[in-house]
Amino acid sequence: MTKTVITYGTFDMFHVGHVRLLKRLRALGDRLLVGCSTDEFNALKGKRGVIPYEQRVEMLLACRYVDDVFPEHDWGQKRDDILHKKADIFAMGDDWAGKFDDLGDITQVIYLPRTPSISSTELRRVSAALREEQLSELRNVLDHLNRVVKSL
Repeated sequence: MTKTVITYGTFDMFHVGHVRLLKRLRALGDRLLVGCSTDEFNALKGKRGVIPYEQRVEMLLACRYVDDVFPEHDWGQKRDDILHKKADIFAMGDDWAGKFDDLGDITQVIYLPRTPSISSTELRRVSAALREEQLSELRNVLDHLNRVVKSL
């Protein structure tokens, strides 16, 4: 009998933490189905993605641990998805611990630990800091050029 695991996420700025989580999720069963948040749903959640939905789906499907990807349009679809896809296990990262316990009446609910020191939020912070550093350097160069031009 095939055991199906289902999970959800945005998977923006796909990184090794995502890969490790998907690997551990897949190890829980024979098939891993991933609900990937659409760009429209992310906008409703107040998230602005870096990578468009279609590309995130392509990356997930390229991951050997993922068997299928489907769109996540809203918070409320999980119960119907679990029933429709006959998922034996609903699993998420432990940053969601307790949030989906109500699904325990139709499937086993598991929360797995996140990969330490790796997150999309941290990648965004580092990326923003690098952009700010580059802008600061550019401002310094422009200020210097401005002074040179004025001295001529």
